[in-house]
Amino acid sequence: MIVEPFAHDHLKDNLNPVGRVYYGASTMICTPASLSQEVGLGLGAQAGELRLRKVALDAGFTHFHRATETPFNMVFEVRA
Repeated sequence: MIVEPFAHDHLKDNLNPVGRVYYGASTMICTPASLSQEVGLGLGAQAGELRLRKVALDAGFTHFHRATETPFNMVFEVRA
């Protein structure tokens, strides 16, 4: 299971009160942490489902499904 902050795939769709909070946190915490890792994708907290799916499939997982969502999170079922 992967739990991620709720984000649409396009910036314009994330410009709402929750998305703005996530972008602020992402800038200060998530993106620098991601850039410091070997892969260095810099995804941050607003990656969106399409980008998360690509990362999971590139990592060798073959099943990626959004199991549920809330106004604040997306939960994905991911299997090899």
